[in-house]
Amino acid sequence: MATFHLQVVSMDGLIYEGSVQKIMLRTIDGDVAILARHTNYCTAIGMGTAHILLEDNSEKTAACIGGMLSVMDGECRVIPTTWEWSDAIDVERAKAAKKKAEQRLADEKLSEQARINAEAKLRRALVRLGTAQK
Repeated sequence: MATFHLQVVSMDGLIYEGSVQKIMLRTIDGDVAILARHTNYCTAIGMGTAHILLEDNSEKTAACIGGMLSVMDGECRVIPTTWEWSDAIDVERAKAAKKKAEQRLADEKLSEQARINAEAKLRRALVRLGTAQK
């Protein structure tokens, strides 16, 4: 399979750079797969597990939450708000965050904004836990 250049850059700096066969991740409009010779494209990233198929056919996964995806002239850039490689996710911390969010959501007196925040925290925890299990 043909390859293309991928950069993953966060606020903390360069996370990944190299030639890959494919990247799949969740955008705000659904899941997308980028392959070599993809048309120019730009979109906002949603919350989900990113899958990178490397040149040697091995796969790396990461929890990817928010940000932007850009494909321009054969180069792909992912600029995530949060990017955590699956093997670096603190599972106990994610479980604690999930439990805390669920407890918060059980409060019937919760304001609408507090409920929205707790739901987002629960979703992030679930993405991290799901990614860590892959």
